[in-house]
Amino acid sequence: MAVAVSIVETSELGDRSYIAHDGQSAIVVDPQRDLDRVESVLTALGLRCAVVLETHIHNDYVTGGLELSRRTGARYVVAAADAVEFERHPARDGEELRIGRMTIRVVATPGHTDTHLSYRIEDGNGPAALFTGGSLLYGSVGRTDLVDARRTEELTRAQYHSARKLVELSADADEVYPTHGFGSFCSSGSATGGSGSTVAQERARNDALTEADEDAFVERLMAGLTAYPSYYAHMGARNRQGPGPADLSPVAPVEPAELRARIEAGDWVVDLRTRTAFSTAHIEGTIGIELGGQFATYLGWLVPWGTPLTLVGESSEQIADAQRRLVRIGIDRPDGSAIGSPDELADPDRIHGYPRATFDRLAGAREDARTVVLDVRRPDERAAGSIPGSTHIPMHDLLDRLGEIPTGQVWVHCASGFRAAIAASLLDRAGFDVVLVDDDFTRAVELGLTG
Repeated sequence: MAVAVSIVETSELGDRSYIAHDGQSAIVVDPQRDLDRVESVLTALGLRCAVVLETHIHNDYVTGGLELSRRTGARYVVAAADAVEFERHPARDGEELRIGRMTIRVVATPGHTDTHLSYRIEDGNGPAALFTGGSLLYGSVGRTDLVDARRTEELTRAQYHSARKLVELSADADEVYPTHGFGSFCSSGSATGGSGSTVAQERARNDALTEADEDAFVERLMAGLTAYPSYYAHMGARNRQGPGPADLSPVAPVEPAELRARIEAGDWVVDLRTRTAFSTAHIEGTIGIELGGQFATYLGWLVPWGTPLTLVGESSEQIADAQRRLVRIGIDRPDGSAIGSPDELADPDRIHGYPRATFDRLAGAREDARTVVLDVRRPDERAAGSIPGSTHIPMHDLLDRLGEIPTGQVWVHCASGFRAAIAASLLDRAGFDVVLVDDDFTRAVELGLTG
C-alpha cells in the first residue's frame, strides 16, 4: 500500500496542506495557521504528528508549522539555508529521514524561492508521494519573481531545471502534491489546478517539462507574471521570525457611536455582506468586501498595512469566518466588530447606497457625456479586450490613483463584478458618483462594446 495522503484545502488562498501517514505516524506538509483543521484530521485518523515539513518560507500566508511542532513535539523541518529565528531541523539536499514505515528524501528545488525544497515520501509499497510546494505544480510551476524582481530570469531558469530534476528522481506513478496552483497568486504559467496528478501526467502536460527550449520557457513564464498582493511583502519576514498561535477568540463588539467615530477617524470599517446588499444600503464611509472566496486576498492587498480594522456583519458566524480568513495572512486581531443591518447600526442620515447595473444598461449610458467607464481589471486582462474610451486603473492601484478618474458618473467594472464592487465602495467612500456594473465582461463582448 502506498503512503496515504489527506488534503487540507484552503481554497480562499488557492493552497493545499497535506498529511502523509502510515496509519500511525503523520508527516504534515505546509500547514496553514488555523491548525484546528489539521488537528481534526489527525484526531479522526488516530495519528501522531511526528514531523512538520516546510517546502519554503511562504509569501502568501503565515505558516502554522512552528506552532504545530510546538503543540505536538514533532520535528520541524525547514531548509538549512533559510535564516530563521527559531530552532528547527535544518534540511539539506539528498538527506533522508525515517518516520515509522516512511522515508522522506529531501530534494533542493530552487526557483520559487532560493532555498525551496521538495520532499519524496515512500514506504516501499507502491508509488511515492512527491510534495512539490511552489516548484512543480499541476501543468506549470510556481512564480519566480517574489524573491527579487531583478533576479526573476535567474530564478526562472532554476525553476525549469528543478522541475526536470524532480521528475528524473521520481517514478512515473509517483503522485504529485503541490502547495500552490489552485488559484494562488504564487502560481504562474498555465497551472491547471485539479484534484490530482502523477509524474507521468506532468511529463505529458507541464510546460516546464514539455518545452525543450529553456529560453522559450523563460520568456513565456516571465511574460505571464501578473501583479500579486501587496501583503506578500510582510509574510516572509513573519515566517522567518516564527509565528505564534492564531487567536480566533471572538472579536470585541463595537457600539454604533464608536462605529461612527471609527469611520470619521478614517479607520477601515469593512462590511462583509453581499455586494447587492451593500449597494442597496450601507453605512456611509464603510467599505464593502463581500465575504467570498477572495475576501482576505483583496482586503489584505488594499488595506494600508497596520490600519485599524473593524468588521461589520450580519451574524457572529460571519465575523468569525472573516477572522479565520484574515489570521492566515497575518491580520491577527480585528480591532472590533459590529453585528446588524445598517439601519440598526447607524442613523438614517448615515445610510447610503448606489445603483447596480449591467453592461446592457452601460451600452445606453455611454451616450451621456457625463458617463465615465472605469475598468479595474489587471493589465493582462485589459490587453485581451476593453471598452474604447474607458479609464483603466487596476484594482490594486485604485487608492493611489483616485485623482486620475475623470469627472462624471463613474460606471466601474471588472471581469465578474467582485472587484468592481470593492472599487465602487471605495469610490463611494471617497465621494464619487458611482454605478456598480455587476456583470460578466463576456456580456460586454457579446454586445460589441469592446474594441
